[in-house]
Amino acid sequence: MLVKESNSLDGGYGWVVVVSAFVVMGLTAAVLKTFGLFFVEIQQHFDELASMTSWITSITIAIFHLGAPVASSLCVRYTHRAVVITGGVLAFSGMALGFLGLDMVWISLYWCFSGLGISFSWIPAISIVSHYFSEKRALANAIASAGECAFAFTFGPFFQWLIGQYGWKGALLLIGGIQLNICVCGALMTKGPGAHKTFNWMLLRRLDFVLYAIFGILAAMSFFVPPLFLVPLSYSLGIDESWTASLLSVLALVDFAGRLLCGWYANLHLTRTVHLLAMTITLISTSLMLLPLANSYLSLAIFTSFYGFFFGTTVAIHITVLADVVGMSDFDSALGLFMLIRSTGGFLGPPLAGLIVDMAGDYRAGFYMAGATLILSAVFLVILDQFQQRREEENQIKTKPEKSALSYPSLHFLKLQNRRYQEQDVVE
Repeated sequence: MLVKESNSLDGGYGWVVVVSAFVVMGLTAAVLKTFGLFFVEIQQHFDELASMTSWITSITIAIFHLGAPVASSLCVRYTHRAVVITGGVLAFSGMALGFLGLDMVWISLYWCFSGLGISFSWIPAISIVSHYFSEKRALANAIASAGECAFAFTFGPFFQWLIGQYGWKGALLLIGGIQLNICVCGALMTKGPGAHKTFNWMLLRRLDFVLYAIFGILAAMSFFVPPLFLVPLSYSLGIDESWTASLLSVLALVDFAGRLLCGWYANLHLTRTVHLLAMTITLISTSLMLLPLANSYLSLAIFTSFYGFFFGTTVAIHITVLADVVGMSDFDSALGLFMLIRSTGGFLGPPLAGLIVDMAGDYRAGFYMAGATLILSAVFLVILDQFQQRREEENQIKTKPEKSALSYPSLHFLKLQNRRYQEQDVVE
């Protein structure tokens, strides 16, 4: 179904697309988010260090980001439907090959397929939602992204059960089969090619986009660290496996609430989205600095809840901010480029955190590293906001003389006409 007219936005079939994207988010991002359950299993199976095991997540995340511009360009040239269906097949292939579990190197290589499949599914799904909505774009993106939390809430205990019943290899195969449902969701996305027939690489010359991309790099270095080390940290505190799995469910639940609440608030247009994003990033970094202070399940659950809620608020609007920065005409290209550039952060973040954990001998060090990096990323959001406000002021200054020059003669002409009519009435 094509979006042909502006009055077709913000409703109608767009909500079907939102539901489809909701499921795709769950079958891609939620699976990646709960990888912490497999982290310890794989680490113990191959007797590797945390830094080495972290490379599996790092490579998957990097391939996900590197595939983003390819996915975006395919959406521009072909259709979102075709790209999502292809992504579902690739995601299944990566999990099925990971089932072989020959060694760490082969698992990392196999999961390249999984990362590419997630990219080909996630990018078109989040992109098409923005095309179907305008005024309600923030709310629609928040609802679609909330699928990650809703599925992660159940995936935590469900994956733990799969690992217990079938081992981590069998669990990977079964999860891959579940991911084939991405193809069904893709069939419901029938959006045609965008306004640009070619990918717009010239966005790299725009300062506002570059500033936002730098923010993305630093944020990506931090976002994937807490889910990766939350489970090992819990084990190090002597918390039982079943209670540890419930932490991921708690994280997903508050994440879900944060996304919907922030999407609703952003939809009111009371605050500039970039201001809202800077505030949520600051709150996330604060919660990450406090999380290592936990020494029991209760305290860990409380700090995890704070982190999860503010993380959800961030994810709910960061794509909307990107659309505000570049405009919808360049959004597909911008989304692909943004994810590509952000890949450097996703690639370096987990191994760097793993190295810090190995050196410190404490999983808490990884959370401190993530919090500090997020504080730095917020600085670039402030710079971006200042740049945008200065550009808006310059545009207003340029347009004011033009308006006054045009408005004064027009007003003068109307006064002359009125005076002539009055003189004619007097003569008559």
